[in-house]
Amino acid sequence: METERLILRPFTLDDAEAWLPLITLPEIIRYTGDTPVSTVDEAREILRTRPLRDYAVHGYGRMAVVEKSSARLVGFSGLKYLEDLDEVDVGYRFLPDCWGKGYATESARVLMVQGVREHGVKRIVGMVHPENAASGRVLEKLGLVYERPLELAGHGVAYRLYATAAAE
Repeated sequence: METERLILRPFTLDDAEAWLPLITLPEIIRYTGDTPVSTVDEAREILRTRPLRDYAVHGYGRMAVVEKSSARLVGFSGLKYLEDLDEVDVGYRFLPDCWGKGYATESARVLMVQGVREHGVKRIVGMVHPENAASGRVLEKLGLVYERPLELAGHGVAYRLYATAAAE
């Protein structure tokens, strides 16, 4: 899939080195609750057990986002089925030098449309740490509205749950 500035494609195990900063840099993961990993092999295993597994099980998952102008993998975006919540979540992460460029909105918007059209997704949620105002603004641009606080086990904070309007 392509947008004006981005190529959206499934991850492969060969993306592990480019994926590593997205799951380890403190400024990127500070609001996610993720524990950073330290090696490309660990990153490869996370790719195998998360997005690659999601593609196989659900037919969709977070997608690699490649900047057309540089051909560089700059982030990820897309839908993920959250088994513990029985919800489909829209999520995104980008390298810090890509923040503020609108890539999250641009990529997530087309992947949400694909989820509805090709996978029959009826409701999409987004979870935001209460201190991550920028991510909340992205969800609002995507048409999600604040629904309620959401406590996640082991996180010690109530996330803000946003959701698309209920299907008629």
